[in-house]
Amino acid sequence: MKDDKDNLQLSAVEDHDGILTIRGGGPRRDWNGIHYKQGMSAKNVGTTKLSANIATIPPGGVAAAHIHVGFELILYIVEGKVRHEFGPGLKQVLENEAGDFIYIKPGVPHEVFNLSDTEPAVAFVARSSANEWDDIIPYDRNESRC
Repeated sequence: MKDDKDNLQLSAVEDHDGILTIRGGGPRRDWNGIHYKQGMSAKNVGTTKLSANIATIPPGGVAAAHIHVGFELILYIVEGKVRHEFGPGLKQVLENEAGDFIYIKPGVPHEVFNLSDTEPAVAFVARSSANEWDDIIPYDRNESRC
């Protein structure tokens, strides 16, 4: 049985016989230090291979270290500047800013930091998984992974 949160997600979807719409991106959901505009996934529109939404990391915020299991991810930074610490032990560093596209391969451990203490970092997120963040696991930067 679906809870009220699931019903809210489904009620925001307009089905136009083959084209589905969520006006204004739907309600906000929070996960792993990130605020998400609802977007679309298997949970609300029945996608089978992809999901997409808008992610916001609050000023000074961090998306805690994690790994995407078995799916690809593309981000487009709409606002702000972020730092990715990634790879085994999160020892590699890369900064990205508004206008940058980012591709994250499956299985790459990473942690994302909003570099501003006053402005949010906002990105469009597309995943090759219809399950949004269901196939994401936490990563301990002290683990030794090859």
